[in-house]
Amino acid sequence: MNSVEIATFYPDKATYKPGETVEFLITLANVMTQPISVDTVVSVKHLREEVAQLAQSVDLSPGTQQTLRLSWCPPGDAPKGYGVDLSVRDKSGQTVAVGHTALDVLEHWTQAPRYGFLTDFAPRRADADETMAWLVRYHINGLQLYDWMYRHDEYLTNQEPYHDPLGRTLSRRTVEALIDAAHARNIAAMPYTAIYGASIPFFEQHRDWALYKADGSPHLFGDNFLAIMNPDPTSPWTAHLMRQFTTILEQTDFDGIHLDQYGDPKIAYDATGKQVDLAQAIPGFINLVQETATATRPDAVVVFNCVNNWPIETVAPTRQNFVYIEVWPPHTLYKDLHTLIVEAQALSGGKPVVLAAYIDPLRARNVRLADAVIFASGGYHIELGEQNGMLADAYFPQYKPMNNELAEVMRRYYDFAVRYENVLALDTHDATAAYQGKVIVEGINSDAERAYNKIWPIVREKGDEFIALNLINLLELGSPEWNGLLLTDPPLQENLQVRLYTERPVSHVWWATPDDDNPASQVLDFSRGRDGKGEYIAFQVPSLAYWDLIVLDCGVSEKSR
Repeated sequence: MNSVEIATFYPDKATYKPGETVEFLITLANVMTQPISVDTVVSVKHLREEVAQLAQSVDLSPGTQQTLRLSWCPPGDAPKGYGVDLSVRDKSGQTVAVGHTALDVLEHWTQAPRYGFLTDFAPRRADADETMAWLVRYHINGLQLYDWMYRHDEYLTNQEPYHDPLGRTLSRRTVEALIDAAHARNIAAMPYTAIYGASIPFFEQHRDWALYKADGSPHLFGDNFLAIMNPDPTSPWTAHLMRQFTTILEQTDFDGIHLDQYGDPKIAYDATGKQVDLAQAIPGFINLVQETATATRPDAVVVFNCVNNWPIETVAPTRQNFVYIEVWPPHTLYKDLHTLIVEAQALSGGKPVVLAAYIDPLRARNVRLADAVIFASGGYHIELGEQNGMLADAYFPQYKPMNNELAEVMRRYYDFAVRYENVLALDTHDATAAYQGKVIVEGINSDAERAYNKIWPIVREKGDEFIALNLINLLELGSPEWNGLLLTDPPLQENLQVRLYTERPVSHVWWATPDDDNPASQVLDFSRGRDGKGEYIAFQVPSLAYWDLIVLDCGVSEKSR
């Protein structure tokens, strides 16, 4: 047994702005019956390059804990992710404990939107700071406050507390306390809104603002819970919502507007019988929200829920800050997660993409494999929120707790996604199709067209700088569907012989994985060869559990990145 345990180790904020100082919070516990003196050494790396080393000595009494704060000011260039490794050494120089975390420096949180959620706005809620401290450990830098409002057509009220349409008792003071606590940790707070939902009493007062079916009956939602109004940019309903959004941003500290839709109707009729094609109306609505929001708050963020990827072709290019897709059938396969992300990136001109794909945390293997695919594809996944919560349903208050094992896996995966974001997501583009048939794993199927029972190569690039090869282990799965129950882990693969066909110059090959206790990169030996298919780089991958990242540096030094 080690004499010292690392109880906590993480940066004090979810993300950092250029020029902002980082504080690493380290809690050490002496589990022995005698005092001990140790040195804590923190190594900060950008990809393979160590950029800082911090150290502090501490004396620990028997059976006690002590929290240290080590400060570091990152370089001003952004966006940039860093890996952080902690080594605790006794006075003989022996390492008695290790820990790992990550951080990034962003000009704006939407460059890498690690989106989470909050759903509890009850009066006298008193754990705002603890909740944000938990979210910081996963680097969640934006929160959707789901169903925080008084009504869908009147978001704020003078009542305190107030009752929402479902009868829940909510508090404006709680909402404000959560926003303040989030901002203290550099976490943005986004208010849930709906583009066309209105209470039935409001609808009855404004029937000429609504959408109708071909037979003249109104579009209703949720067992007559809401009426669907007309979100065309010229509609009186839209003008009403713009005033509501302005009021939200004037009277609260929310950071923008999160827009929801219900996926249906797609074609409807206004009160005069004129057809409304929502795929054409919604983009103008989004742009109007962005114009309205930034007129009140210049840095306001706007994002729209593209339910089941509809209407992605028209809304991806709008002036929303990132693309948000709620995933439903027929997008049921692991490969669909990748396709949704890379197609949205292309349609939007390279905007970040967040998927809302709901997986019960009891299906921990599914969660892990889905996140591997999403992060390897350069995307993000809204799934974590509250304390220890994971979204299991489209109605966010029905989230479920993670067990300790899954919580630790998620911590490693989110650390990994931040540590290596400069080769996984930021300023990279998908090149998977370009490398189809050019990634060979000896003795194992790596066909890009097959849904599963293979090792799946997902490739991203940045200009001439690097090739980022992700290997996803889909071997021997019971189902190719991301929500199809996995009863066993994919079989661990060791010492994989890999060839990647390229004529580009390669200076280094390095490997890392979130499935190992140590996420730091390891340089791999490689050779160049040629066969009937062309020139290739060959190397051996030490192991593959769920997800490996292999980066081929293409003759550009890391310091130039």
